[in-house]
Amino acid sequence: GVPGFCPSNSEGMAIHLQVQNGAIPGEMVKRDENLKRGNWSNQIEFILTSVGYAVGLGNVWRFPYLCYRNGGGAFMFPYIIMLVFCGIPLFFLELSFGQFTSQGCLGVWRVNPMFKGVGYGMMVVSTYIGIYYNVVISIAFYYFFSSMTTLLPWTYCTNEWNREDCSSMLDPNRTANISDLSQNISTLLNQTAKRTSPSEEYWNYYVLKLSDGIGDLGEVRLPLLGCLFVAWVVVFLCLIKGVKSSGKVVYFTATFPYVVLTILFIRGITLDGAVTGIKYYLTPQWDKILDAKVWGDAASQIFYSLGCAWGGLITMASYNKFHNNCYRDSIIISITNCATSVYAGFVIFSILGFMAAHLGVDVSKVADHGPGLAFVAYPEALTLLPISPFWSLLFFFMLILLGLGTQIIPTGSLRYDIYTSQPVLPVGNIGHCCR
Repeated sequence: GVPGFCPSNSEGMAIHLQVQNGAIPGEMVKRDENLKRGNWSNQIEFILTSVGYAVGLGNVWRFPYLCYRNGGGAFMFPYIIMLVFCGIPLFFLELSFGQFTSQGCLGVWRVNPMFKGVGYGMMVVSTYIGIYYNVVISIAFYYFFSSMTTLLPWTYCTNEWNREDCSSMLDPNRTANISDLSQNISTLLNQTAKRTSPSEEYWNYYVLKLSDGIGDLGEVRLPLLGCLFVAWVVVFLCLIKGVKSSGKVVYFTATFPYVVLTILFIRGITLDGAVTGIKYYLTPQWDKILDAKVWGDAASQIFYSLGCAWGGLITMASYNKFHNNCYRDSIIISITNCATSVYAGFVIFSILGFMAAHLGVDVSKVADHGPGLAFVAYPEALTLLPISPFWSLLFFFMLILLGLGTQIIPTGSLRYDIYTSQPVLPVGNIGHCCR
């Protein structure tokens, strides 16, 4: 020690903390908790929030189709390679940045102001993602409300928005004199290339009311506008108290989709044709591994699903305690995200296999991705199930929760970065700090 220096109890405790944290004497010790900004109430909230952020709509409507199109089970090889060598390192890097600095995607670049433009780029990406995701959530809300009926509106071709080439799998006018329904539909599909399903026409001509072209802007769909307003109100309520409110919401939004996926999976594998659909999903085609496009799809899915470089990971990690094991968290969250994608593939293709068997066509004829899967193919398959409105409610409620789990992070990150980017004016006499 220093000759003639006898530390008090508080000074002795500070020296002990410095030694414990590996700091040299006189160095400022980083507090484990951020008293000004606050921290997650517990580490489970951070894990669930990160899982909800990573596990989104792309896990359900994008990955299964990519896996099927790019070699089935063989696609898992480049997918895992990209996860290990690209996804997890980037995920860990962003968590480390945010946790170390306790700043959002703008403040973290104070370490090198030359790169602050990267932070602004992350804000722009978060803005685009927030607008896009909430539109999708609003459509899921619309379908959810439309499912609150005894008969799903996209079941038959007897509605005012249907066209002449509409053909329903359950249309009584086409099956009244034919005992074999699947053979009838298969014959119909072979005879005409213009066949459109009632779910497709419901999506194009009733929900969206597509115009004739870009020169015709069409009309504002007031029901969709109302659902969009509801979606933004829900996001606002989730973020009203920052991490203290969003951390509690994720206990439901991040876990209940797994309950719904499991219910749909159990129902799906009990249907005829489910095994055929799953085989299409997983049958490996090893020759496709040599295709560069397959590796590109694997990399894009990893980056898109984990949400790297959006700024949300940095902001979430900034609420962690300073000595939290973010390396462990990055591995847990990344593996959970990818495992969910694989699991969702079983759920989707078991139902699509049943739909293909009912139509008497190949699974490739009904396989789709993106909005075409979520709002056309899968809803049409649900009409074949008993108590179809119940399964439709479960499916679209799951989509709403998956969307909200991802949506609240970019929006919360954007809100925090805008707030912290405002200049803070000094209050009081600056000389007081030296007294």
